[in-house]
Amino acid sequence: MPRAFTPKVVTGNALLEGDVIYLTEADGWSRDLAEAEVLDDEAVAQLRLLDAQSRPGEVVGAYLADVSPGANGPEPTHFREDFRRTGPSNYSHGKQEQRSGTEFS
Repeated sequence: MPRAFTPKVVTGNALLEGDVIYLTEADGWSRDLAEAEVLDDEAVAQLRLLDAQSRPGEVVGAYLADVSPGANGPEPTHFREDFRRTGPSNYSHGKQEQRSGTEFS
């Protein structure tokens, strides 16, 4: 019996900045997981991934990541994706600094 398909988003890294990005329904890229297109159909997910991988001038290393529905949009189901979503974890910079509004000293 085949496994049930879990919802996914297309993610990768922005070519120039290296930031984590997510494919949106409008066929653009967002740095916010809440704006990502959630793919519930495996065939559509594969097509969206192929489309993302055919845009090497925009994204590097595109792949499908599992998500689950959340109150504020999709939520990652794996800790790796949660780390990627929140940015570097070794000290405050990047996305963490922007959210807290404080500087690391």
